[in-house]
Amino acid sequence: MKYTKLGRSDLMVSRICMGCMGFGNAATGQHSWTVNEAQTREIIRHGLEMGINFYDTAIAYQNGTSEQYVGRALRDFAKRDDVCVATKFTPRTQDEIDAGVSGQKHIEKYLDQSLKNLGMDYVDLYIYHMWDYHTPMEEVMEGLHGVVKAGKVRYIGISNCFAWQLAKANFYAREHGLTEFISIQGHYNLIAREEEREMVPFCKDQNIAMTPYSALAGGRLSKRPGDTSKRLQEDAYARFKYDATAEADGRIIARVAELADKRGVSMTEISLAWLLTKAAAPVVGATLVSHVDGAVKAVDLELTQDETRYLEELYIPHALAGVMAQNGKQKAGNVV
Repeated sequence: MKYTKLGRSDLMVSRICMGCMGFGNAATGQHSWTVNEAQTREIIRHGLEMGINFYDTAIAYQNGTSEQYVGRALRDFAKRDDVCVATKFTPRTQDEIDAGVSGQKHIEKYLDQSLKNLGMDYVDLYIYHMWDYHTPMEEVMEGLHGVVKAGKVRYIGISNCFAWQLAKANFYAREHGLTEFISIQGHYNLIAREEEREMVPFCKDQNIAMTPYSALAGGRLSKRPGDTSKRLQEDAYARFKYDATAEADGRIIARVAELADKRGVSMTEISLAWLLTKAAAPVVGATLVSHVDGAVKAVDLELTQDETRYLEELYIPHALAGVMAQNGKQKAGNVV
């Protein structure tokens, strides 16, 4: 395993971040394809053995059971100081808005619940899961600064936002002596490259770490035509993100398979080796122990410039999908 410093922080993290959305009680929450606690423990233990020290979860994953499973496994198998734990909080609920709960109080409440779920005193990285169009940005930044000062959070990150939003938040924090975001977790992979328009150059300029999610496009970049999995069959949200561009994406995926055969490696290794040239630590989900092995091997695979061009040249612009598409609609609605 190789390690890198996460942006301007002093967090030294593995180049692979284990995404924990696939862990949690499948009977509760958004996803039906998640794995149980025994399987979660097996995967995390193997990840630690392979040198992965960076784990990303969220309070929203399976109603908090992902945090609970991850917390118990890490407490049992690792020393707290040896791992970097990230979790995420969602925007205020309508009930909170109606009750006048401020952005600061919302953050305190959600963080305390996440810490309880994890069984930890602090998290290394607390991530704003998606931009909240119904809460003043100033309240969010002041709330995040407060939990950092309280010692419950070491650094803050953001996910699912536009580059202008990240710039606005960080420049506000800088002007007012508040904590700035040190990382961005956006939707970025070989078949979803819209982050390259503004987010990638902005992050390079500001030394903000990129830890993209959906690194393998919900498994699409690791499977050949006809291959399937429980997630591919049941993940309606991933289909929402990728089905509309399946034909164009399929041509890129075919090239991934071609290069994998040529290099004698897996499609996972090719896809992640490409993303590792763009990002500090891609978030890679695992629902099998073997998924961990493929991700770790990718760290040592170097693509040539010709191979990189070959993978990239068929990409065509994509409409925003998933949370970012919803965010764009919300923003447009606010402007109108």
